[in-house]
Amino acid sequence: MSELAITLLRLGYLVLLWVFVLSAIGVLRRDLYGTRIVPRRRGARGGDATRAGAPAGDTRRDAAPSRLVVTEGPLTGTTLPLTSSAILIGRAPSCTLVLDDDYSSSRHARLYPEGGQWFVEDLGSTNGTFLGQARVDRPTPVAPGASVRVGKSVLELQR
Repeated sequence: MSELAITLLRLGYLVLLWVFVLSAIGVLRRDLYGTRIVPRRRGARGGDATRAGAPAGDTRRDAAPSRLVVTEGPLTGTTLPLTSSAILIGRAPSCTLVLDDDYSSSRHARLYPEGGQWFVEDLGSTNGTFLGQARVDRPTPVAPGASVRVGKSVLELQR
């Protein structure tokens, strides 16, 4: 083999090795930081469709929520997309939203869609689940923008 062919093979091997290393780092990064964190802007929403000057045909109020956002607590800014499946909230690793909070139970609460509406249900937690200021003792409908408190974390359904 010529000297040029050996040099090209060495460079090709080096490039292939770097592609493998960078792809492994990318996979690890997605595993560690997979949940998208977005900074919460205060006052960015500016109110609902009932605000003064809203167009007459504004249907934002009737739109279904599309994401669950943690607005207070250790995971502030964490966003989960809402799909047709339930969201289990608690400290257990098997939960959809894992809270690092001593005041939440391992399987604390569940948010689930039913009939075009989202409901919150307490799963027998020690410290309770609150919708606004009211303690949740049975499945309760959650309106978009309403705050759900689980331990030290406050969650909100947003459009």
